[in-house]
Amino acid sequence: MKVAVAGCCHGALDKMYETLELLQRRHNVRPDLLLCCGDFQAVRNEADLRCMAVPAKYRHMQTFYRYYSGEKKAPVLTVFIGGNHEASNHLQELPYGGWVAPNIYYLGYAGVVRFRGVRIGGISGIFKSHDYRKGHFECPPYNQQTIRSAYHVRNIEVFKLKQLKRPIDIFMSHDWPRSIYHYGNKKQLLKMKSFFRQEVESNTLGSPAASELLQHLKPTYWFSAHLHVKFAAFMQHQTNSKEELPKATKFLALDKCLPHRDFLQIIDIEHDPSAGDSLEYDAEWIAVLKATNSLVNVTQSSWNMPEKNGLHAKWDYSATEEAIKEVLEELNHNLKIPCNFTLTAACYDPSKPQKHVEPVHTINPQTTEFCAQFGLTDINDRIQQAKEEGSARGEYEEEEEEEEMDSTGSAEEPSEYNTDNSGLSSINPDEIMLDEEGGDEDLSTCSVDPSPDHPPDFSASFSDIRIMPDSMAVSSDDAMDSTNEELEKSGVSKQVEEKSLNERPLKRIGGNENGNSGIKKIKRRNQAIYAAEDEDKTE
Repeated sequence: MKVAVAGCCHGALDKMYETLELLQRRHNVRPDLLLCCGDFQAVRNEADLRCMAVPAKYRHMQTFYRYYSGEKKAPVLTVFIGGNHEASNHLQELPYGGWVAPNIYYLGYAGVVRFRGVRIGGISGIFKSHDYRKGHFECPPYNQQTIRSAYHVRNIEVFKLKQLKRPIDIFMSHDWPRSIYHYGNKKQLLKMKSFFRQEVESNTLGSPAASELLQHLKPTYWFSAHLHVKFAAFMQHQTNSKEELPKATKFLALDKCLPHRDFLQIIDIEHDPSAGDSLEYDAEWIAVLKATNSLVNVTQSSWNMPEKNGLHAKWDYSATEEAIKEVLEELNHNLKIPCNFTLTAACYDPSKPQKHVEPVHTINPQTTEFCAQFGLTDINDRIQQAKEEGSARGEYEEEEEEEEMDSTGSAEEPSEYNTDNSGLSSINPDEIMLDEEGGDEDLSTCSVDPSPDHPPDFSASFSDIRIMPDSMAVSSDDAMDSTNEELEKSGVSKQVEEKSLNERPLKRIGGNENGNSGIKKIKRRNQAIYAAEDEDKTE
């Protein structure tokens, strides 16, 4: 089947789907599935805009609300993960995944689903070491800290994914796995993004948690976004025994959805012709969720996952064949994910703007139904219970910590990752960075910039589409300079050389870097990250 893979969407759903329609008209290619690698921005209304971690001037409504309201419907089944520029309050309603609009499915904090027999997994957010060992404690209305920590990857999600034993076909992460750049054309990457050099040379670019998952899961394909550049790599995994068959992962990162950018790729994926066209639950993943349910934590306390180190009575939470069989029996062998999308918030109305509406913490019926069906803890319900206890919350947290200590051991154990890196610590003029010390701009303001009722034809500008053969091709720009022979031996064909685009000159924005530290500052990496028209003027 044909799978379309997209980089950072930034809410530009109309543009994304128009590009796919253009592809069908020009090349008679119609994808069966669209995968989006984060920064999807499922913004329903003004309250959602205020829960998105970007400066207020970049909070634009875009077009998702039209799909949420039912005015439009996604023309192709769309599956996405979260990034670091999201309506976190909306995605938080679906910690285990669910429909954010008809035909548009969110994988949750971490998740695995099946489509036509293809097993698709993913993890949302970006890595930050100082939040990695915390529970999912955030809820709207967010403050200056929680509006960011809400999208930071947690160790429990990585732990759950590491319990998987069966092969994964496709995996998605927003930030790149650390070290993956050593398996592709690093020279070409640094030519396009010279500001990555220091982190690449020190091997600190990207997520160590994602790297751990890459080494453990060894998926056939791994797709990412975040760094706003197209980059392909081929990683041959080491075998642990002579009996184990060698595995390799084809990695592809894509750009953001803007004209003349490599934000979309079409790939042919082997599938089960006898499988249906519905999105399905993954039985092993459901079994892992059930097995790890006792580890759910909604406190800010730092804690480590169970390990075989003498401190834990149990450390293996992988699903047994019996547990997987039980899941199948519970579902009567019908794994189809129900189309139970429900509106949980008022939809944006251009004729009645509500710029000062407060975001609220919502319990989504999809999550309630999912948790009831499989006997899981509704994370948001537990957070809500803790909030309602008010003055007794301190006692609740003490009880919660004590309960977790029984199953996870000492919370004082050092984290396995002691470096704080989100993959964007160097000066990247193609991304926004919020000042960690100064904080974001006023969270009570937002700039609503609804798209026109009749958007312009993007056929001319959104025409740079790549179509991949059966084995994901690596273009001559992306092929490894030092390991070309290994790539050719692995069966990865070369794509026709693409025409090069002129790199935009880097510009320093702002005044003296050593200015008054008492003034709140926003470090802006690109003034036009959300304004395509500004970007076009410079290209």
